[in-house]
Amino acid sequence: MKRLLLLAFLLLASALRLLAQPTTTLSGTVHDTAGQPLPGANVFLKTTFDGATTDSLGRFRFETPAAGSYVLQASLLGFVTVERPITLSGQAVRLDLVLKSTPHALGSVIITAGAFEASDEHRSAALNTRDIQTTAGALADVAAAFNTLPGTTRVGEDGMLFVRGGAASETKVYLDGLLVQNPYNATVAAVPARGRFSPSLFKGTVFSTGGYSAQYGQALSGVLLLNSTDLAPETQTGLSVSSLFVGASQVKRWERTSINASVEYTNLTPYQRLLPQNVTWFQSPRGLTTSLGLRHQTGPAGMLKVYGRWSQQQFHIGQPSPEPAGHQTVGLRNGNGYLNTTFRSPLRRGWSLQTGLGFSHDNQHLAPDTVRIATQEQAVVGRLVLINDSAATRWNVKVGAEVLAQKVSQVVQPNAAVATIYTLSFLEKRAAGFVESDFQLSDRLAGRLGGRTEYSVLLGRWNAAPRLALAYQTTENSSLSGAYGRFYQSPDNALLLVQPRLRFEQATHSVLTYQYTRDRQLLQAEAYYKTYRHLTRYDGQNPRNPQAYHNGGSGYARGLDVLWRDRKTINNLEYYLSYGFLDTKRQYRHDPVAAVPTFAARHSLSVVGKYWAQPLRTLFGATYSYGSPRRYHDLNDPEHGYNQGQLPSYQDVSLNASYITRLFGQYTILHLAATNVLGRPNVFGYRYATQPAADGTFNRVALTPTAPRMLFVALFISINKHNTLDLNERPE
Repeated sequence: MKRLLLLAFLLLASALRLLAQPTTTLSGTVHDTAGQPLPGANVFLKTTFDGATTDSLGRFRFETPAAGSYVLQASLLGFVTVERPITLSGQAVRLDLVLKSTPHALGSVIITAGAFEASDEHRSAALNTRDIQTTAGALADVAAAFNTLPGTTRVGEDGMLFVRGGAASETKVYLDGLLVQNPYNATVAAVPARGRFSPSLFKGTVFSTGGYSAQYGQALSGVLLLNSTDLAPETQTGLSVSSLFVGASQVKRWERTSINASVEYTNLTPYQRLLPQNVTWFQSPRGLTTSLGLRHQTGPAGMLKVYGRWSQQQFHIGQPSPEPAGHQTVGLRNGNGYLNTTFRSPLRRGWSLQTGLGFSHDNQHLAPDTVRIATQEQAVVGRLVLINDSAATRWNVKVGAEVLAQKVSQVVQPNAAVATIYTLSFLEKRAAGFVESDFQLSDRLAGRLGGRTEYSVLLGRWNAAPRLALAYQTTENSSLSGAYGRFYQSPDNALLLVQPRLRFEQATHSVLTYQYTRDRQLLQAEAYYKTYRHLTRYDGQNPRNPQAYHNGGSGYARGLDVLWRDRKTINNLEYYLSYGFLDTKRQYRHDPVAAVPTFAARHSLSVVGKYWAQPLRTLFGATYSYGSPRRYHDLNDPEHGYNQGQLPSYQDVSLNASYITRLFGQYTILHLAATNVLGRPNVFGYRYATQPAADGTFNRVALTPTAPRMLFVALFISINKHNTLDLNERPE
């Protein structure tokens, strides 16, 4: 007992000595020999646990109670480790560290196949948060902004991401490494959805259209990775008033902690009464969204993040119908809750930990005419990843595991006047594991090798998905990359509700990329070939018959994507041009034969420009989008086959402008935006009558946008900023 008391006394004395010791703040930057910042570099004091990882600008900062002579070490895969002797005496130390790459610097030898990355501009960034907010036509919607990039098809009646011949459900959204079950607001047919998350939440976004990392699964075509911000830079209050919504936000920053809260109320009733509509709104869209976020720095390089969001929305719409009534009505009520908690921290011997837990709850009530459908989904997902970036000079290792539990139930009442109901449900439990390594084979050749495996309790099946990518630096400013991988995804919830005993759907990607980047200019060309197997099929005449469901569907997609981005040629002007060529066919769902899917356009083109007019303190933006005619199945022309009808081409010109001023002494942005300013009558498809008319033909009505064009006016005010923003600088 005495020994225990003595030991406790010694530990207490040591702790008091540590508390009495002054701490030293170490900060600085890490760059390469060309002066480019190096994000993700490990900077730490040898023989201690004190250190940090550089941010997207190559900056680091941490505190240590250590005193005396130490060695500061900075390391990053593909670069020679640097050690700097320093003396710690309680006075702040600032260092600028330069890492030399191994012979023939990796530079552009980045695994870019299939990826358009927006977090690190020197790594061929395509879009960052400001880009998303100021892209004309996107109206600050993440998916809409990424729909201007190559590899996507603009499906105006849906609003989601359709990647390289894949359906919207084949592109998944991850927030801080966790799969998001319901990333879009609820909607109905022919009313485009918006993403649930504001782009201001993120410090970086990565949109991968093929050949993506083994860290991510359950996506046949692509993944959109959203990485949230860390500590807020300062305390501030935000107010927003627009033609569609009003909102308020508050951010409070302490030394190691920040809390942010926001509320937004949307009501389109006044707006839709002023502007002509192509549909009848019995109840205009309205909703309430609240969110709360916590960021806490747990150590020199540790970070705890908690983000919660609740939203509810409702509307009642009358759409044109080919039936004798002339219209059909659909009512929608939706409530969605989402909670995301993540933690990252360095461990010992070069290892670091990234873990997270997410919960989602979605409750949706649909009322198409006299039918009533209530669907409820609950899901919990967990993730743990161990990373060692200093295992060796030329390679690293990532090992991780994921688990998911999901319950989906649906109650269908075919006629509101009749009490008969049908109840469907399923419970899914899924586990996954992966291992991956980035490595450097030679001075100019780098690669990534990984594998992923999953097991579904509901399907009763395993899968194994190998992934490989290689990159070769052809010149100082160009590289050639290739990627190959196998990808699996569980069938959609709507299919599993009818027949849960299906199997994983499968896709195989082969991607070849050429990239040239120099002095704020980027050229990227990517060829790809994708095959599908085990797609779910069923009888279109009887979609509720579970015995007709099977995984006999297949397909392919091949094409070429090109991106050119220029921020150099004309001062204050930045623009990019994206083009995608797509050749695809598939037989899935109720398709009787292999055919071009209705959501695929053979040619897609976007031109996006932004110009900062400093004398006017205004950022102007313009976007032109083109999509070649999509296919549809014409019931009145069966002789020419299935899905052989062609829609008119899709074209849209959108404009916006952001004017910077001060209102009541506070930094203010007045934002004006208009979509489809030329009023082009785009057609997204046709709705046919269920029975032929007396002459044997089927009546039909065109599916068009809910309004000829969209006008948006908003005022954003930032209050209580400690740092006065320069009105002559373009908004960031």
